[in-house]
Amino acid sequence: MNKDDEREQMQHFTSAWENRAFGQSALVHADCLDWLSRVPENSIHAILTDPPYGVREYEACELEKLAAGRGGIWRIPPSFDGNLRAPLPRFTALDERDRIKMTLFFQEWARLCCRALRPGAHVFVASNAFIVPLLLASLIEGGLEFRGQMIRLVRTLRGGDRPKNAEQEFSFVSSMPRGCYEPWVLFRKPLLNGMKVSDALREFQTGGLRRLPNGNPFEDVIPSERTPKAERNIADHPSLKPQSLMRLLAYAALPLGEGVIVDPFAGSGSTIAAAEAVGVAAVGVERHRPYYDLAQKAVPKLAALPSRMDEVLGCGKNSDLFKVRAAFAAGPALAAE
Repeated sequence: MNKDDEREQMQHFTSAWENRAFGQSALVHADCLDWLSRVPENSIHAILTDPPYGVREYEACELEKLAAGRGGIWRIPPSFDGNLRAPLPRFTALDERDRIKMTLFFQEWARLCCRALRPGAHVFVASNAFIVPLLLASLIEGGLEFRGQMIRLVRTLRGGDRPKNAEQEFSFVSSMPRGCYEPWVLFRKPLLNGMKVSDALREFQTGGLRRLPNGNPFEDVIPSERTPKAERNIADHPSLKPQSLMRLLAYAALPLGEGVIVDPFAGSGSTIAAAEAVGVAAVGVERHRPYYDLAQKAVPKLAALPSRMDEVLGCGKNSDLFKVRAAFAAGPALAAE
């Protein structure tokens, strides 16, 4: 795609909604189902996202409980050795009605993704151990092709707690194992009949995953880190992923390094920031006004931060991309017309 085609495509993704431009990327204030149903068919090169499972945890009433520290579906873990532990949704609190609602939502979401994605486009979705079976079945039923799982190795303070209200009585028992990984699932929009990966790369710039600059393939086990404090200070979002992880995934998602990545659940804009950091375009779609407003401020700041993956991805301090990111943070683009 040439620059004129890229600009025209970005207009299709943004012009009908309130939006904000960032470098070659954009943030859109919209409901993702509505947005996916209205953008041009076969136009998106990849999706990289961390959905709100159960959909329920990001409803206004639950967010109010989270802000007030009452929890609701959000569990507010106790501090441990002086460390504050991040809130996390109680997925075990989802009843059968919640699970049916989730199944139907992700089936519809997958169907709309298939409409908007180019053939061969990959879909990266963050998940958790409780939700993976239901998510896999829903996305496959919606038409996406399962391509595997990725394991993000990250040691957190989640899980491993003694039985609630019986900690002393059963001091040598854990209710659940300590969480040391985060599962991601990888899907692809099916190729056209008779089409090979090489055909998809030539016609749609999709079909495969981008190798690292050193020539090594993208791997499905990813040693990671907890989200650094510097990033959490910029973007106060309960599900913020580290830029080191998101930049690696944004880099791998576009096999030829061209096209547009979409995050339908943009949150605080970490996917957009990661895409800008590695020199590719992204569109983030966020329906909650507080997070949309947060992302407008957070994206340029997150993109400007260094991460431990930058040298591996060729966007470290001595690269031209790093200079562009610094300028971007100093003066982000004005809202798109």
